[in-house]
Amino acid sequence: MTEPLDLRHRPRRLRRTPALRSLVAESELSLRRLVQGHFVLPGENREEAIGAMPGISRFSPDRLLPQVAADLERGLRSVMLFGVPEHKDGEARGALDPDGEVPQAVRLLKQEFGQDLVVMADVCLCPYTDHGHCGFVAEEEIVNDSSVLALAKMSQVLADAGADVLCPSDMMDGRIGVIRQHLDQVGHEQAGLLAYSAKYASAFYGPFREAAGSAPSFGDRRSYQMDFRNRREAEREVLLDLEEGADMVMVKPALAYLDIIRTVQDLSTVPVVAYNVSGEYSMVQLAVREGLAEERTMVQEVLGSMHRAGADMIITYHASRVAQKGWLS
Repeated sequence: MTEPLDLRHRPRRLRRTPALRSLVAESELSLRRLVQGHFVLPGENREEAIGAMPGISRFSPDRLLPQVAADLERGLRSVMLFGVPEHKDGEARGALDPDGEVPQAVRLLKQEFGQDLVVMADVCLCPYTDHGHCGFVAEEEIVNDSSVLALAKMSQVLADAGADVLCPSDMMDGRIGVIRQHLDQVGHEQAGLLAYSAKYASAFYGPFREAAGSAPSFGDRRSYQMDFRNRREAEREVLLDLEEGADMVMVKPALAYLDIIRTVQDLSTVPVVAYNVSGEYSMVQLAVREGLAEERTMVQEVLGSMHRAGADMIITYHASRVAQKGWLS
């Protein structure tokens, strides 16, 4: 063929150089959109590596402080705290202890960093119950309404400690409205609520349950967490949480639910959060360890996909390393 090709449409023109690609990028993730998850131990001077989550450790509040300080210096300004208590019982009494590991950590972080750091705290009974379920149990049934009342009291304990955002992760019906009303009545009308609105029953939670010691001792969580086959159900849950007063809504997990993130973004009138969960994190780390992937590019692609799908913020265990290595610079 001697005649020149008639190729007026050449999308590759805008991919030619790094500067051009950056100029026309449709989405761009930044550190301000990331939240680092931390597991908090009781006591002092404690640090425990988590075998199922390479690179992640549990910290006592005093040992957590320098970790957060280093991340804040690098530009990572938000954390999510999960308790790992030593005492568990059927009444989840540790969840209501104002001197528990998470309230202590919240107070310490807010005293040290004030408004420079956003402190989010998980609100769920599962780490504190001896059966590992997210609500109270009667004859192996998860009881909704009494569990919701306990979650409202747990939210108050965390708000009293200074948490900026309370994050109910239990999936009990009506808990956002009850928690919002209770917080307002006790003077915490400024405390934010991030609702785990579309939280699916998922195989991707395994490493977290090892990290937090929160695996259920019987049955599973399918009677309250969502069925992975459903999309319209996620819409309904989001709309209910918005009606009840949620300030932000979440999709969890994220990587296998990018379509749900997009659906929720199109539907929501508040910020949408994706939770890049433990199993998703550990898959990347295992691939890197086996030499099957380059960590930086895989993490950028994974987190970028969630942001591109519509997540305004991402809770991820990659955040500290992303900040340390400057991967979003």
